[in-house]
Order: sequence, then structure tokens, then C-alpha cells
Amino acid sequence: MARQLPIASTRNIGIIAHIDAGKTTTSERILFYTGVSQKIGEVHDGQATMDWMAQEQERGITITSAATTCFWRKHRINLIDTPGHVDFTIEVERSLRVLDGVVAVFCAVGCVQPQSETVWRQADRYGVPRIAFINKMDRLGSDHQRCLAEMRGKLSALPCLLQLPVGSEDKFEGLVDLLEMKFLSYSKDASDPTKFDVLPVPAELQAEAEAARGSLVETLADLDDSLIEDFLEGGEISAERLRAALRRGCLDLKCVPVLLGSAFKNKGVQPLLDAVVDFLPSPADIKPVSGLDPKGDAVERPASDEAPLAALAFKLMSDPYVGHLTFLRVYSGTLKSGDQVFNSTRGGREKIGRLLKMHANKREEIKEAEAGDIVAAVGLKNSTTGDTLCDEARPVVLEKMHVPEPVIHVALSPKNKDEADKLGQALSKLVSEDPSFRVKSDRETGEIIISGMGELHLEIIADRLVREFKVGVNLGAPQVAYRETVTKACEVEYKHVRQTGGRGQYGHVWLRLEPLEPGGGLVYETAVVGGTVPKEYHNAVGEGALEACRKGGTRAGFPVTDLKVTLFDGSYHDVDSSEMAFALAGSMCVKEGLRKGGSIILEPIMNLEVVTPEEFVGDVMADISVRRGKVASLDTLGGSKIIKADVPLGTMFGYIAELRNRTQGRASFTMQFGFYQPLPESVALEVVALREKKRQEGK
Repeated sequence: MARQLPIASTRNIGIIAHIDAGKTTTSERILFYTGVSQKIGEVHDGQATMDWMAQEQERGITITSAATTCFWRKHRINLIDTPGHVDFTIEVERSLRVLDGVVAVFCAVGCVQPQSETVWRQADRYGVPRIAFINKMDRLGSDHQRCLAEMRGKLSALPCLLQLPVGSEDKFEGLVDLLEMKFLSYSKDASDPTKFDVLPVPAELQAEAEAARGSLVETLADLDDSLIEDFLEGGEISAERLRAALRRGCLDLKCVPVLLGSAFKNKGVQPLLDAVVDFLPSPADIKPVSGLDPKGDAVERPASDEAPLAALAFKLMSDPYVGHLTFLRVYSGTLKSGDQVFNSTRGGREKIGRLLKMHANKREEIKEAEAGDIVAAVGLKNSTTGDTLCDEARPVVLEKMHVPEPVIHVALSPKNKDEADKLGQALSKLVSEDPSFRVKSDRETGEIIISGMGELHLEIIADRLVREFKVGVNLGAPQVAYRETVTKACEVEYKHVRQTGGRGQYGHVWLRLEPLEPGGGLVYETAVVGGTVPKEYHNAVGEGALEACRKGGTRAGFPVTDLKVTLFDGSYHDVDSSEMAFALAGSMCVKEGLRKGGSIILEPIMNLEVVTPEEFVGDVMADISVRRGKVASLDTLGGSKIIKADVPLGTMFGYIAELRNRTQGRASFTMQFGFYQPLPESVALEVVALREKKRQEGK
């Protein structure tokens, strides 16, 4: 079947930002201007198309990433609107894993906020080209120049401003396009939000506009050799050549084109759509996706319908009408309804039942997906987030996505004990949908423990259990996701020997355990010399060692992190040695090493940002100090103060109520995970005692 549009006319983009910067409002305007929606949906009245979940409409926030398709200037735009709240960062992570370009939305008042930095780093991790939209230019205190400065300082980006604002704050009336040197004057007639006039640049702004255009040309000439000669000679450079240079710089991650506007007031969205088409890449512009073949060799799959199939499952969702949906990014080849595909991650075959194009929670059935498409498949039984689907004759395993570790735990139980099985099935579905949500049974207390990225994350999970799965649940008090590590390096020997009458078990290892810097995670290496432990057993030792770390340290049984384990010596038996024997030896050796290395408890430290009127600064900072927090900086934003601090998560539960009390409800805060650090010994003793009490109660 012939393509409707060439692959070069496809854009797979996402909208990313800090919470309340205007992502969903911008997405709603894009849908309206591209003709997908006939009516503009507003976040504040719960009518936004992309915020379709009941929990999103009630809270006015985006919780799950929503995908849709629209068309602009004969280009197809596959759009994903992502959450801004840090508790739902996995939605941003998996979206960026499969997108080719991103629109980063910044609030013209708040500028580069904490979650702005987080999502920017996520885009850096996957090398995704970006354009920026400085939104809310009509707001009191808006300052696009400060946004540009913070993009340079906080994000290490090179912003290229393509527009100048005409008017400011409530008098914001339009934009000067620095490429075409035209004035985009937006109609004051609110009944026609699509209308704007293209006029000559106002005389009073001519000099400022020429200077800004000259600065833009100079920046691009530094990046692009094709412009340097004309720039040095003072020659006029056309808008077309500047657009081409901007596109090359954007695709090479050298610069970020920046546009201005107010999505809520319908100003600046059409130029933003033009920028998506002009500057962000098509699937054909990005490097061929790479993966590993069965031999472990690197292979590439170009964005071509003729190439072997390679698709990545990046999201699972339960749909009340069609059942289990698996969202796929097709990198190469084509996919048809009824096709038999190979899950190379798990080594099994899957059958594609139906293929759907999604528009938020609405769906359109299609017969075929082509290279570059983002679609949902019905009928996949065993594929999960991060799995690769491919041609069985030409298998490839694509790189998985990064999944953050949960920082908060809550005990959960069904209100009606007869619903225990129903609860288990519901939790299993939620875990398959959300890789950052974990469920386990505490072996000592018998409790079901759910883990997530924050209080709101788990609150939404509990709400979904009641609404979607009709299971009433009781939630316990939040618990901190403590970790353990060692304080000193040590070398440990363990010999696993067992004779049972037949073939015995023999595994002998020497391991070196060393503490790592905060954020180091778990690292396993081998440094065996002379074959004292054959290579075929090295992985088994590592699996046993790391599994012992995950099961818990010796101080209080919390999972171990920031630890390096090195296998450097040992011995084996020609007959009795096996992978199982060496895995057991590695596990027991680590347990002994954790005792010998002086295991300590680590607590998660959160990066806190509080925006408060100046008169409450003293009270807020005093409260942070009581919570064992350390203030990192105090800045001014308009008439408010911004307090940035590092605070232990264990002291922050219910913080919003205390902050409201101290500031008459006039302050707000954001908080995200920062790092782990040692828990003070006095607090550690309390944590160990409480854990031991629960252990005894569970017996």
C-alpha cells in the first residue's frame, strides 16, 4: 500500500514542561488550529481533550501521556502531551524514548523551573532535538529575556530567539517575526481566535527588531559555515537560508529555536506549528535506530518501509472498550493487522489483532502502520513496556528506556477480604502499565506494599483501583524508600560446597565490595586473572551478588545501592561446579561483605522549591530547618521569594498543609528526588526499631 505522505512529512513530537507552564493548553490550541477539535477545550473547566482521565479533569493536571495525530502544512504531526508533575516522570521518560523532537514550554513568569530542568535532562539523555515556546507572555511579571538567560545558565542551551513581543503583560498584542521582519498582530475580536494580521514592523520597534535579527544571524553564522561569508561581508541573508541553518543547528543539538506567545489567549500558536514543521526532524532525519542481534553485535534499522520490522512497545494501557492496548513506535518496516511478529526481548511470537490510531482516549482503526508511525496494537498477550517487536528472520533487540526507582512506599489492603484476588489482578494490570509503580508482599509482615514516585502518584493509583477496578482499598501511612550501603571497602571469600550423594555443588569466589558516590547505583565487574573462575560462571556470580543487594542489607534489610562488587578470584570443580552454585556463592559472599563493610542506612533527599511572599520567608525557612533541611539558595521573583532547599523525604509528608498554615495559603512548592545520603544515627536507630516492631507484629 502506497504511503499517504512521504516519511519526510511526518513529525513525532512531544510537549514537555514544568507543571502549570501551559503544556496541555498549548496542545489543545494545536488541536484546534489543525482542525482536529472544533471547540477549544480548557484545562481549568475539565474539558481538555488530552486530559481525558477523570482524575486529570478533577485536579486540572496531566497524569498520563496522551497521543493524537493532526496535520499542518501537509505534514502529519504525531503529538504526545506529557505530564509536568514529577510523580509521573515515567510518562515523560517513555515518551522521549520514542519521539524525534520536542516542544519545551516555559512559563514567561516562572521561567526554567525544577521540572523544566528534569525533563530537559531526560531529552538530553535520548538526544532529542528541541524548540522552546515561552508561554504566558500576557501574565504579570512575564520576562522572556530572563527565560533566555536561565536557559543558557541552567540548561546549558543556546537559545535562538525568533520573535520579539509587541506589548507586555496585559498589553501583549502580537509578535515581530525576526526571520520575515513582519508584525503578527492578533485580533482583539475574541470571537475569532484563528485571526491575526501580518503587518509591517512598527516604526518604533524597527531598530530593536533589526538589532535582534542581527544578533540571531551572528549566532547562526557561528554555528553554520554556509552563512559566515555573507555575515562577514554584511550581505543580506534570506529567511529561507536562516530557516535552513536553524534546522541544521536544531537537529545537531547545537541550538534551540525560541518562540513566544500566550496559548490561553490564542497568540503565537500558528507560528509554533510552523516551527515544528520547519525545525524539528522527521523520522528520516534522525540516525537509524540501533540495537543488538542474537550474537550481541550492534545492528541498525533505517527509517524505511522496506527495511525489516523493528518496533518498540513503550506504553501499555487498559481500554474499557477494546481491552489491552500496547503503544508502539514503528522504527522500520511495516506492520499490518493480523501480522505475526517476534518479541525478541522475550523470545516469543505475538499476533497483531488490530491497529489503532489514538486521539487521547478515542480510537481510529487502521490496517497498516508504516516506518515512523506511533500506533496502538490490540491483541498482544506477553509484550510489556520496553519490549522489541521485529521480523523473526532478522531479529534485533532495541535499547530499553530508563525507569526511575520509587522513593515512597505505602501498605495497602482490600477493604473487603473477599476481594483480595480481584485486588491482585488489578495491581498486576497497573504494574504492567506503569514501570515506576511497584508491588511486593512483605515477607515478614504479610502486607502488600506499593511503591511509587510520590504521594500523589500512589493517591492516583488508589483512586484508579476504586473507580476503574471497583476494589475498595485501605492505605497505610507513607513509608520512605530507605536504602543501605557500606562505609568501607572490604574483600570477602565464600565457598559453597554441598554433597548430596550424587553430583555435588561447588562454587568458590572472592569479592571486593566498595562504596560508590551518591547516585552510583549497583555495579558489578570482573577482574579474574588466570581463569580461576571460568568466564561461563562470571554472570552467575554477578546475578547472585546483585540479587542479594536487592533483597536487602544487614542493618535493617533495605535494598543496597551505591555499591561496586568486583569478582577477582576463586576456584571451581570440573564436575560439581555450576551456574547455580556460583550464584549462591556470590549471594552469600555479598551478605558477608555487607556485614564486614559496615552497612549504613541511606535516606532519599528531595530538591524542594518554595515560592512564597516575602513576609513569610522566615517562617518557611525555620520550618525547613526543623525538617532537617538545608537551604541552598534564596532568590527573588517579582514580589515573591524562591527558596531552594534539600530536605529529607521522611520529614515532608503532609507538607502542603503546614505550608498553607504558615503562609495564609499564599505559598506553593514543588519537590523532586535529588539523591541519597546517610541517615543520622539517632534517626537510623528509630527506623531500625520500627522495622523490627513490624517484623515481630507480622509473625
